[in-house]
Amino acid sequence: MCDTDLAPGARRLVEVNARVTEGEHVVVVTDPTMERYASAVAGAAAEAGGHVTVCVMPLRRQVGQEPTGPVARAMSQADVIFSPVRISITHTRAMRTALEAGARVCMMTAYTDQIMTSPALLETDFEAQVEVCRRIGKAFTEGSSVRLTSPRGTDLRFSIEGRTANVLTNIPEPGQLAPVPDIEVNVVPVTGSAEGHFVADASIPYLGIGVLEEPVSCTVQEGYISRIEGGVQA
Repeated sequence: MCDTDLAPGARRLVEVNARVTEGEHVVVVTDPTMERYASAVAGAAAEAGGHVTVCVMPLRRQVGQEPTGPVARAMSQADVIFSPVRISITHTRAMRTALEAGARVCMMTAYTDQIMTSPALLETDFEAQVEVCRRIGKAFTEGSSVRLTSPRGTDLRFSIEGRTANVLTNIPEPGQLAPVPDIEVNVVPVTGSAEGHFVADASIPYLGIGVLEEPVSCTVQEGYISRIEGGVQA
């Protein structure tokens, strides 16, 4: 049984983002620290008619560590994957194999009650943002250079010549990822081309830092961060 307050968010993930349909094979990959979110999503997926398998694996030691063999095999046979895990398995061979096989993936790395009950998940019109994402992706793919600025002092330049944008609309098609509720369009700078500095003033995820108490400023030279300034978190 899942907590009642998680159920609306779980239904949104299942019905709006993953669009689980009757008879689809749904795999929920989790670890012992995140089972309550796995339970909520699994319940909603079952209600939608999915054939649900929940895989509980040991907590990963670092980002990108491969899932266990049985979990990887389950992922490779899934139509839909949800990943409520503490440590990201997004950039793994197991995930790439599942995507190549046509899975639709909703990533739920480091989910919290706040995320599951947030307006970002419960109220966003994800359908309306799809075309916006595609337009931005087209601009990145056809563009040659980027200058990124912000009121906090970010001023970073880099080349994107020949790069293809990665468009994450949060309504994934087969073979696509969705970092719900973070709608994302990204493009990789040409190696060694980035110059300037950028200021992070919200959060730095995955490194054990999280929400920032004060801004962190990074100087970039020839594609590498050469200096980091700020408070204790910096």
